[in-house]
Parts: sequence; C-alpha cells; structure tokens
Amino acid sequence: MIDITDVPDAGDDIEKFGGILCPGFINAHCHLELSHMKRHIPERTGLTDFILKVVFERNFDEAEIQSAIEAAENEQFQNGIVAVGDICNNTLTIPQKTRRKLRYRNFIEASGFPPPVAESRFQRSLDFYLAYEALSPENSIVPHAPYSVSQKMFGLINDFPGNDVLTIHNQETQAENELFKNKQGDFIEMYQKMNIDASFFEPSGKSSLQTYLPYLKNYKSLVLVHNVCTDAADIEFEKLHSSKQDLTTYYCLCPNANLYITNMLPDVNLLARQGCNIVLGTDSLASNHQLSILEEIKTLQKNFPAISLATMLQWATINGAKALKMDENLGSFEKGKKPGVVLIDGVSSTTVSKISAAKRIL
Repeated sequence: MIDITDVPDAGDDIEKFGGILCPGFINAHCHLELSHMKRHIPERTGLTDFILKVVFERNFDEAEIQSAIEAAENEQFQNGIVAVGDICNNTLTIPQKTRRKLRYRNFIEASGFPPPVAESRFQRSLDFYLAYEALSPENSIVPHAPYSVSQKMFGLINDFPGNDVLTIHNQETQAENELFKNKQGDFIEMYQKMNIDASFFEPSGKSSLQTYLPYLKNYKSLVLVHNVCTDAADIEFEKLHSSKQDLTTYYCLCPNANLYITNMLPDVNLLARQGCNIVLGTDSLASNHQLSILEEIKTLQKNFPAISLATMLQWATINGAKALKMDENLGSFEKGKKPGVVLIDGVSSTTVSKISAAKRIL
C-alpha cells in the first residue's frame, strides 16, 4: 500500500464500491488437509464421535484429497482470506501451498497421550516440520489437544527451538474438563475405542486449561481454539500465566464448527468483556459447510448482537495477523503493507445480512 489519501488528492480513475472495504481476512484456524471430508461426518454427534470419524475414516484416494485441498484453498481465496493458520498432520497440503496463493503458518500437530510414545511421535512431527520448512519458514510444532498430549510431549514442544507461535484445541467440550478434574466423561470411552491405555493418567482436579497451560512457557503467541467451555476462572488463570511470562494469548472462535459438532457456542460476551484477544477461524470442511470468515461473523452477530461489526472485523483482520505474527504486512490498511482488500456488500446500519457476501478486490 502506498498511502491512504483524500478524494481530491487521489487523481483520476477512482472506483467506488457500495459496502465496507476491509483488509483481507485472517483464518486463524483451519485443517486444509481434511477438505475431502466435507459432508462425510454427521452433524451434532458430539466431539468424541467426530474425532473417531476423523481418525478412522480420513483415508481417501490421494487424488481426491488433492482435488479437495485445491478447491478449499480457492474457496478461501475467493472469500477474501489472505492468510491461514493451518493444522498439518501430514504433508498432503504442500503441493497446493507451493503455488503461494495464500500465506500460511503451518502448525504441525504432535499427539500421543501415553508418555512412552512421546519421543517417537514428536520425531514424526519433526519430520513433517522439516518438509514444510523447505517450503516456508513460518512453521511450528504444536500440541493437538490436552486430552491427546502427555506432559512429556508438552515438554518436547515447549523446548523445541524457535517454537514461538503455538496453537492448541482448547476446552471444546465439557468432557475435556471432566477428564482433568476427575478422570470421567466421554474421553475415557474414546480411549478404549482407540485402544489407548490411559491407566497412567492421574486427574489434576483442575480444569483442562489450568492443568496444561503451565507446561507451555516459551511461546510468544498462543492461539487457543474453540474455548466452548472456558470460564472466567480459566481466563483469569491464563492472564496471570501470560503476564508472569510476558506471553500473548489469543482466543480463536470457530462458531460454525462448534454448532456443527456439539451445537454449543463459547461465551463470547464473557471473552469480550474480559478483554481477551479474539481471532476467528473456520475449522475444516469436515466440520463446516464453507470456509468463510464472513459466515463466521454472521453466526456471531446472530448469537451475540451486542458485539459490533467493527469489533468483529478487527478480530478477523489485525488480531489474526498479530496472532500468526504476520502483522508486519497483513491485517490493516497502513502505508507499506499489502493486506489485500475485501468488499463486504449487503451491509445495513453497520450489520451484515444473510445475503451479505465478501468479495476479494485485491
């Protein structure tokens, strides 16, 4: 961007648009590699059933997977998304990413609940990390979720050099808190179905977030994804942890995926009232009908009408860019940046309507 100027100084060939012009959207949480599972998993069956479907039914023909990845990236491009925090459990998205249509922070997931598998599982993630590093320097090895990562694995992730931008699926269901508080709930049954020996596990008596967050101390940016069952005590705990360590935490909302999987939403009013750094994501086409940040905003507006569109657009742009450490070039209209330009039409009285659409201008 060269500059923002007044109309009299803008010269000739000025184009006029009806609606809102905003910087390109930042999709802070996506699973591009699961795009082939669109409409494959039934809605509202609960998180553990959803996980089992993903684990056991994700293996499609590779040509079909690659075609779905390409279509999903094109969909994001057309919907005004310019950068993505993308979860990676394999290298299947590399061929599409070499086209450099969008900018990515590749989050290579590490998982493995029993401590004895931590080192081998981390090595597998490291192998994927090195493959992505050959494509781009913007990569991290990250924990999948508290219920799938041991304390030993958290330690390996925390100590990995340069691992300064992290993300984790956080408190997506109340069963996650039940697991850590008293070793009860749906995850115990899920471990049995997956032949995972959880006999070693001792509950902390605390919520999920309050149990695992102290294991992570070396990041500069941490994106907590979903936060459906995050409460005021968890937020206060996170703020204290972050302030002591000079860390920055972001809360990523994926409302359409939450409704798809559990038919529940996080307490967004609480997060906003507590001054949390909020960003937006789409999750995957396995848990969503589209990859559109504007559609996430529409769902938030419908369910949390007190939150202004201007605030949500900040979540969708500059906050996301900061969370992914891309704000030097993306997220806001400033001289020297190249954030992209998106037109949102169908806007009335600073609210979007059902027919509002986002169109990439630049």
